[in-house]
Amino acid sequence: MSLKPFDIEVDAPGDELMEIARRELRETPETRAQAVEELRALLREAKDMHFSEEEAFLLIFLRPCHFYAESALKMMRRIAEFKKTNHPLLHALKPEEEKLAFVEHNVVNVLTNRDQKGRRVLLVNCGAAWDPKAVSSEQLFRVFFLIHLVAQLEPATQINGVVVVLDFDGLSLKQVKALSPSFSKRLITFIQDAMPLRLKEVHILKQPYIFNMVWALFKPFIREKLKSRIFFHGMDMRKLHKHIDPSDLPANYGGDRPPINYGGREWYPCVYNYIDHINQWNTFGFLPNVQ
Repeated sequence: MSLKPFDIEVDAPGDELMEIARRELRETPETRAQAVEELRALLREAKDMHFSEEEAFLLIFLRPCHFYAESALKMMRRIAEFKKTNHPLLHALKPEEEKLAFVEHNVVNVLTNRDQKGRRVLLVNCGAAWDPKAVSSEQLFRVFFLIHLVAQLEPATQINGVVVVLDFDGLSLKQVKALSPSFSKRLITFIQDAMPLRLKEVHILKQPYIFNMVWALFKPFIREKLKSRIFFHGMDMRKLHKHIDPSDLPANYGGDRPPINYGGREWYPCVYNYIDHINQWNTFGFLPNVQ
């Protein structure tokens, strides 16, 4: 069945993708079956947490952890801790409550195509395109969080990973003020500790001099692994093309594809289509009244 441009790929991975999983993630039918059973057993022993034990769900955590069940459980525990710490922000998260941020403001977008390595490419307009009075930094985070919940359902994304492009074109003091130290710490903690996706690269584009104020907020929280995957390109798109092939980029970033003419308005129905997964995710984490 052919996919619509604004939909995700939930079909089982084919032979080519499974070869990548075998090579990069240690995934074989035998390793997968053993790791799933080990993780189920560990979850049953963890009396303070609740997560689904369905195989498709457990693979969300096992793949980025290279099928080491104990590492996957530690990730689930970090996610539970993050949800607990940010309970007011993430409790009972609903796409419809963030619909206006999706459809009326072009802040977060996803390329309809993957890059040459099969990775999803997330675009975040952090500069003039973002009006913090219309979309607060908390709303921006919730939109990002909802998108990651849907992306984690794609086997191809679980295996190949994601790339984030941060476009700071036209950044001014009003955006800098919205990117507070608390927001910076929350976002970096989420990316490093509580996001069950393989983040392969972060590309920072079109950043003006004032961006140094933003970087000063984020830098103290960034560990070496993430720091090694962050690349600064300014206005030089040729530097970006060393990482993402121009044939997979829109003209907005010096690519061969047409300029972007879509955004959150087109992607919102896709997010809402997976409301069951989002609602289920809201129930996962630490059990109430368990210390």
